[in-house]
Amino acid sequence: MKEDTTDETFTEGEESYLEEEDTDMEGLEGSSSSFQDDDLEITRLSQETPAPAAEKAVEEVKKKISESFYYDYTELASMPFVTPDSNIPLDLLTLVHSFGYDCRKRANLQLLDSNTALYIAGNQLILLNLKTKEQTYLQSSSGEGIGVIGVHPYKTHFTVAEKGSCPKIIVYEYPSLRPYRILRDGTEKAYAYVDFNNNGILLASVGSNPDYTLTIWNWKEEQPILRTKAFSQEVFKVTFNPEDEEQLTTSGSGHIKFWEMAFTFTGLKLQGSLGRFGKTATTDIEGYMELPDGKVLSGSEWGNMLLWEGGLIKAELCRAGNKSCHHGAINQIMLDEGEVITVGSDGCVRIWDFETIDTADVIDETGLLQIEPINELQVDKNVKLFSMVKMNETGSNFWLAQDANGAIWKLDLSFSNITQDPECLFSFHSGAIQDLAVSPITYLMATTALDCSVRIYDFASKTALAQMKFKQGGTALAWVPRMVRFYTGAQISVGFEDGVVRILEIYDPKGLTIFAGRKKILDADLQLKHVFKPHTASVTALAYEHDGEILATGSKDSTVFFFEVEKDYKPIGYINTPGPVRQLTWSAISHPESTLLIICENGYVLEAPLPTIKEEDDNKVVSYEIKDMCIKCFHFSSIKSHILRLIEIEKREQQKKLKEKEREEKRRALAEEMGEDGEKEFQEEAVAEEEEEPLPAIFIPPTPSPILCGFYSEPGKFWVSLGGYDSGFLYHCEFPPYDKSSNFKEQKDEPFDFRFLEDTENNPVQTITFSINQTMMFCGMRNGAIRVYLLSENDPSLTTLEDYWHFNVHDNNYGCIKSITTSFDDRFLMTAGTDSNIFVFNIFSEYMLRKDIKAKVPSPRFGMETEPIPEDIEDPKYIIVLFYHLIMQNDQKGDYFKYSFYFFRFRDPLESDSVVVHAIQSDHKISSYRLVQPSKYSKFKRPSQSERRSSKLERFEKEGVGRKDSQRDTGTLNRWSPTQAADQYLYKSKPDDDFEDPKDLQAIKEAQVYMGDFNLKTAPDYKIPEHMRINAAKKEEELGHLDTLVHGKKRHMNKCILSLRDLKVAVIEEIQCLVQELKSIQSTLHSSKHIPIPQIPQIHPDEVPEKRFQYNEETLLNFKQEQMKKEDEKSPQVEQSGSGGSGGGFLKLSSGKDGDLTTRDSLSRSSKPSGFSLDIPKFLEFEKAETTDVELEIMRRDEIKHVYMQQYLVNRIKELIVTFDAELRVLRHQKLKLDIQMKLSDLHHITLFQEMLLLKNFEKQENILQERVNSLDKEEEFMQWKINETLKEMEEKKNEISKLQDQEKALYAGFQAAIGENNKFANFLMKVLKKKIKRVKKKEVERDADEDEESEESSEEESSLESDEDESGSEDDVFDDSICPTNCDVGLFEMALQLREKRLDIEEALVEEKKIVDNLKKEYDTLSKKVKIVAINLNAAEEALEAYQREKQQQLNELLVVIPFKLHQIEHVVLGEIPSDLSGTLVFSNQSLGRLQERIVQLHEENSKQQKLNKEWRERRKQLAREKREMAKTINKMEETVRQLMVSKFGRVIDLEALQTLSVNTTLEELKIRKLRKELSNAKEMKMWEEKIAQVRWELMMKTKEHTKKLHQMNDLCIEKKKLDSRLNTLQNQQGNVFQGLRKADILAKEKVTELIQTQAERISALKEEIALLRKKGGLILPPIRPSQGNEMGPTDL
Repeated sequence: MKEDTTDETFTEGEESYLEEEDTDMEGLEGSSSSFQDDDLEITRLSQETPAPAAEKAVEEVKKKISESFYYDYTELASMPFVTPDSNIPLDLLTLVHSFGYDCRKRANLQLLDSNTALYIAGNQLILLNLKTKEQTYLQSSSGEGIGVIGVHPYKTHFTVAEKGSCPKIIVYEYPSLRPYRILRDGTEKAYAYVDFNNNGILLASVGSNPDYTLTIWNWKEEQPILRTKAFSQEVFKVTFNPEDEEQLTTSGSGHIKFWEMAFTFTGLKLQGSLGRFGKTATTDIEGYMELPDGKVLSGSEWGNMLLWEGGLIKAELCRAGNKSCHHGAINQIMLDEGEVITVGSDGCVRIWDFETIDTADVIDETGLLQIEPINELQVDKNVKLFSMVKMNETGSNFWLAQDANGAIWKLDLSFSNITQDPECLFSFHSGAIQDLAVSPITYLMATTALDCSVRIYDFASKTALAQMKFKQGGTALAWVPRMVRFYTGAQISVGFEDGVVRILEIYDPKGLTIFAGRKKILDADLQLKHVFKPHTASVTALAYEHDGEILATGSKDSTVFFFEVEKDYKPIGYINTPGPVRQLTWSAISHPESTLLIICENGYVLEAPLPTIKEEDDNKVVSYEIKDMCIKCFHFSSIKSHILRLIEIEKREQQKKLKEKEREEKRRALAEEMGEDGEKEFQEEAVAEEEEEPLPAIFIPPTPSPILCGFYSEPGKFWVSLGGYDSGFLYHCEFPPYDKSSNFKEQKDEPFDFRFLEDTENNPVQTITFSINQTMMFCGMRNGAIRVYLLSENDPSLTTLEDYWHFNVHDNNYGCIKSITTSFDDRFLMTAGTDSNIFVFNIFSEYMLRKDIKAKVPSPRFGMETEPIPEDIEDPKYIIVLFYHLIMQNDQKGDYFKYSFYFFRFRDPLESDSVVVHAIQSDHKISSYRLVQPSKYSKFKRPSQSERRSSKLERFEKEGVGRKDSQRDTGTLNRWSPTQAADQYLYKSKPDDDFEDPKDLQAIKEAQVYMGDFNLKTAPDYKIPEHMRINAAKKEEELGHLDTLVHGKKRHMNKCILSLRDLKVAVIEEIQCLVQELKSIQSTLHSSKHIPIPQIPQIHPDEVPEKRFQYNEETLLNFKQEQMKKEDEKSPQVEQSGSGGSGGGFLKLSSGKDGDLTTRDSLSRSSKPSGFSLDIPKFLEFEKAETTDVELEIMRRDEIKHVYMQQYLVNRIKELIVTFDAELRVLRHQKLKLDIQMKLSDLHHITLFQEMLLLKNFEKQENILQERVNSLDKEEEFMQWKINETLKEMEEKKNEISKLQDQEKALYAGFQAAIGENNKFANFLMKVLKKKIKRVKKKEVERDADEDEESEESSEEESSLESDEDESGSEDDVFDDSICPTNCDVGLFEMALQLREKRLDIEEALVEEKKIVDNLKKEYDTLSKKVKIVAINLNAAEEALEAYQREKQQQLNELLVVIPFKLHQIEHVVLGEIPSDLSGTLVFSNQSLGRLQERIVQLHEENSKQQKLNKEWRERRKQLAREKREMAKTINKMEETVRQLMVSKFGRVIDLEALQTLSVNTTLEELKIRKLRKELSNAKEMKMWEEKIAQVRWELMMKTKEHTKKLHQMNDLCIEKKKLDSRLNTLQNQQGNVFQGLRKADILAKEKVTELIQTQAERISALKEEIALLRKKGGLILPPIRPSQGNEMGPTDL
């Protein structure tokens, strides 16, 4: 074979493949016999060439794609579509979580590792962490869904085979999740299955409808090897043979096919052989398995296994008694560890012996071979297993199972003593989800589906909270609004497919009164609040009026019912609608009136006003139909063809304008070129143009398009979306005015406006919702996509309906979105689809969502636990009782209320009356039980209070080992070398000296429970086991179980008796027919030959008590005659021929119309034995003629025949009577046995009731004791938790202390390494480093600016000079560490000073940590004492509870129990006689006695086995001891060798751990040295800046001195001025008026002095400002102020 290497030749190969396929199919059609004989389908991709060339070609192809090549996921994954230029963000919606699971999709559960599962959810692939429950999403690349997934055998890759046009197979690498390879052109529409071969080199894929192509891929090179059509019908599966990779198998609808890759003279081909069923019925094959020898084992629809060999069924395997291997189809068959595992739709996993199946052969002609399974596991009720995958956990045999009823199970198939029960890991809806609703106040979501369940989710915290199951599937949901009175935000209304509406209440069970012993309490729970049934068909819509006063329910029965919410949903009435109701929507608060928009599926839309609530008594209501309601109607008439016509007209007008423009240009061009000839030519061409095509005709679909959804726009106006022909648009409609006389069916209305929706012609909008501010319209599409339109505010006409965001989410084929809604705060968007998926999206917003957000489950209402739960409606034929008095008035409404009057009676405790059936010939009779309803105990189940906490031993077993390990691990350090790490691992895995094997502990525990000392309950030291403790709740449950069993047996017997009564009626009917026939025969015979006619049996009155009150005209006449006879007392006794009597008597079967029970069936049945019809001659009509011999012979023959028939009919009547009497005697005997059982059950019932009364007396005190035990237990757990936390904190502090000590050691070691060897200043530097100094705190408050500068300067100088001397006074060897010695490295000296600061920091931290550890030790001691006290109290409380349990058991022992015995059951005899006193005897069952005797034999055998094992283990112990001594010798030798190596290498024995601790990490030390150098350079720079600061301070001081000197000068001048002033005054006083001529001069001098003083004052203020600036850092120094020369004062002449 040769495979072309170039792309061009490969394409040609593909074309040849298509041509060959066509020719092959033609050949197959031409010769059907060859197809039936061989069934070979041959396909090739290349031409015929030798094989070596193909190998070279494959090698060349392999070189094309690099192994390190990956695709870009961001380019591959499908992205949302956004309208261009719309500015809508791509991340408008972000997937947050998926609550659904498509459980009915084949192979939709795969495992990548022990913790990661893989499954498909719509257009997403979800990787689920089984432990943390976190989800990772991969988007499909096509955006049209995912067909199937597969996992590589080595778990390194997984495939995603998609759906769409020419879908791809994408191979992802795990765990990087990068796209590794893409396989193209493998099928047309979708892939059905993929499978890797055993070594993962090849990949097989099979497509779905229409091509069903089977392809073998070299997936690493993205090249197909072989390709062919697998079959003409649906193919389910394709797999490689694990033992032979050249063999494959496919199976599907009605077929199985065996394939082989073979080399022929034309090259490598894929040859298929179709399996022939032969005598076995053709079946769909879901599961099969290839056996190592080439045979194939497959399943069947009826549950048997088929063994195939050579394309034929070798044997059909079944169980003993020809029972099927599974009750239902076998969905998967696997071979694991030499055993065959089958997975069935019946929820069973069965294990079969491989050798038995492999060697199976047919023994007889039936073709069946009976085998029995080795083991089997029934997972649970209502489980339908679809597939299983094995979890890769060492030492275990766990499997993950896909349940088609909506679950993922974890199964343990080890089948040992410690096998775990099946565990349901996840539970989901199965099938299409019908509706979804969200809470108006918190992040709660409710969903319902046809799987009969209602589920509650917390979508903010991604948690499933609660679920509730019912008998019928849910179809509609609505959350009760906030405005309802007494509302807690915790009620939902659910509509079901049987017409029932249930109100459920959600509450947090933690808020209820907690009973003692209650097990795990959920975060939320559901309780039935109300139930009523207003409809006869499925409920399709529920809607609460915006004030919360009225609930409207719509149904497929074409009715809408209204209820008053706040009066416990009291019915208001109903209205009839023209068609099935699709949607109900109340008008918004902004509308002036509250109206209900009713959308019907068949094109009708109604608007109903708010119904009037009338205060009337229900018993006086004649009919609940509301007839006077003013209902507006809109009957949609299609306008799509008009719209398309207008679009076509507009399109043609635009084309026409363009053509005219072109023609005008052409005409001008021709006129310019050719003149008049051009004009003529142009006109001829215009005439030759073809006429326009006619416009599309107006089309109205004969069947109205269904209305899918709608919503109000304005009062009286609404928008609707339609399917079918009218899809593709949103239509704006308006209700016509109300006309009472109009007929809805004749009405035709058209919308007045419309909006075109792009790409919705075949994908209509299924449901619509809006954001709170009406700016976003969310649309759920039929193909599972979400579309979001951005709207303008206050735009009811949707004028801006253009820009949108579109993304495929659910499955495109069957994932239609049923419901879409937003959360109460518009943060989340939820969608539910028919593909079982529920998606939660985060809506794009400006603020981010908090991660810890969580829904708040409402607390239960006060007294909720004491409220009675309403009785649920489970009968599908049930109609709510309050309608019973309306039936007679509503007969004209058709089938809606036509039900029997007796069916609507108020329920009476009596369930069935007594019916007595009499024998015909004997006096035997049998009566049915007068059956009452089961007692309250069979319906009510209280929570058990006796379940209590686990014992201390159990808690220690769970917590002790882990706690020791955690404490042991806290001190370990991660510095070990690989060898030492391995040694540490081995030491850690070494068990402790007191270690005990868990298997041994489990065996000991089982021995203590099942092999202990069996004390009698009357023994004084009897200790009641935990599982045998009883209380009133359990006793009530036991009593209810007994009542249920008794009721069931009595009901079954009553059914048998009623069947016997019906048989008697049928016998009497047949006897009547036979008697009539007998009379007709005897009329032809002579009276001498007549046989006495048997008497016709009669129906007794007590056999038909239901006819006790029936009467007819004959009965009334008889009653009248009887009354007249009593009055007259003279007339003869009237003989009654009817079935009358004073009390209505009973009806004779031979009476008139009403009394005759003969039917057509019985007549036809009774006429069969005769076999002929009689023609009675009428002798009176003719004259008697002489009979001929022939006539005499005929008459003789007829007479013989009639005599025979007469005898036959009489014998037949006797046979019927005898047979009936025999049936009655057999049933009577069975009833006598049942009567004995019922009497025994009555006695047992009395005993249980007495025990329940006694237990109720003990219940209160027991609850008190139990609560005391529980409170102490919680206190002890809390104390223990605090102790554990304290220990953990102490360990952490110790670790921190050790880290600080390590840091200190590392500090010294690093400094020692930095000093180096032979450094003469090493001792000095180490002393500097180790010197103990007192840390001085920095000053926090600065001195004031007005302080004396000289005192401040002196204090600073003193502090700087004396600080070092004070700090160094504590050393014995006084040395100066403030100055670096000469010839000493200044860098090392600075490093020593800095490291000393670090050392002091470490020492301070150590002191603080040790203080904390001491405090924790004190706290630990205090808590330990408290725990001991609590433990003592707990033990005392447990002992008190145990004593109370013992007292309760003693009281129970004193109750008398009646046990009837037969004489042969009493084996306690004295001298051959039964003793008179049997009080000392023991009642014991033969089964238990036999078990004990068998146990004695088993114990002897186990004793001998244990002795043998003991001997073997002793020998084993001796051997281990010898091995231990040898190992000790080996260890000593190795230690000696190590010691010698140490001495030879290091010169002495050293501690390797200490050496490793002190060893220097070169890189780390280099970094440390670089760090120290950097610190030194920084220190030098800081020193330089400090010197600059000191220089500036010195300059500041000098300036200050200068200014001080000037101040002194100013002071001298002031003094001189003062002297001059005083002198001047003296002269003035002395001279008086003598020196008046000099006065002017004095005045001038005074003015000059004043000016001088002012100038000096200004200079003083300037100097003060300058001084203040100089005190501040960075202050500017101003030049000194010099006085102007003009202001200087000259000498004064006196």
